[in-house]
Amino acid sequence: MAHREIEDTVHTDLADKMTYSKYLHIDELLACQQTRSKPSHHDELLFIIQHQTSELWMKLMIHEMKAAVGHICKDQLDSSFKILSRVKHIQSQLFNQWDVLATLTPSEYTQFRDVLGTGSGFQSVQYRMVEFLMGNKDKRMIEVHRHDPKAVAVLEETINMPSIYDEFIGHLNRRGLKIPDEILNRDITTVHQSHPAVLEALKVVYQHPEQYWDTYELAEKLVDIEEQFAHWRFRHMKVVERIIGYKMGTGGSSGVNFLRKMIDHRFFPELWEVRTHL
Repeated sequence: MAHREIEDTVHTDLADKMTYSKYLHIDELLACQQTRSKPSHHDELLFIIQHQTSELWMKLMIHEMKAAVGHICKDQLDSSFKILSRVKHIQSQLFNQWDVLATLTPSEYTQFRDVLGTGSGFQSVQYRMVEFLMGNKDKRMIEVHRHDPKAVAVLEETINMPSIYDEFIGHLNRRGLKIPDEILNRDITTVHQSHPAVLEALKVVYQHPEQYWDTYELAEKLVDIEEQFAHWRFRHMKVVERIIGYKMGTGGSSGVNFLRKMIDHRFFPELWEVRTHL
């Protein structure tokens, strides 16, 4: 059997030194998985870790998307490409996590579901921030968080920011693909509605990719992240259906039927419509 010696250069005296655990606050992180079922049900830990890790990935996704929005605003498209590629891979991690939760059976979940009370993923502040950054803005969603002033503040800040698609449309205009003022100066706290002028601008980009290569590349990266988001939503819906069937959600929604309604939502409508017109 092979035996590995510790190399002489490896630090072993770590008293008063920066360590892996200190840097990552591992003790605090691992103390956050507190089950509520009594006696503690074996599968509740899975449920908690699934959602906590999702929140960590969404934190990174928000960080990256805000950076991408800033670069697009300055027409620094090359700088946004790597960021959006990273966002796509983050979304893949979020998608693949559902495979782990799908091992939770209905019999197992019913044994601790009651401890969630009215808690629901619908109440995730970071999920709502992701939707706002992608352009699905709805002020009514903020009302769910009126009990939490910090959450309200961050959501109001995000809803008042241009979405990544708002900045993309602004970039189209700056590239000489004329976008009407009614679109450029619209109320950015609302959902963008498909507009013929934006569609026409995108037709030019897609018909002349060599002339508008960076804009063309950005358009496809936006399609990537929207497609990944739709996959995530579909997988979420199917895992919920697998575990609770058609029960009402803990947050009061209709559950599977509520989730199904959002699968076909288009964040970037003209980017999908242009394919039909080429």
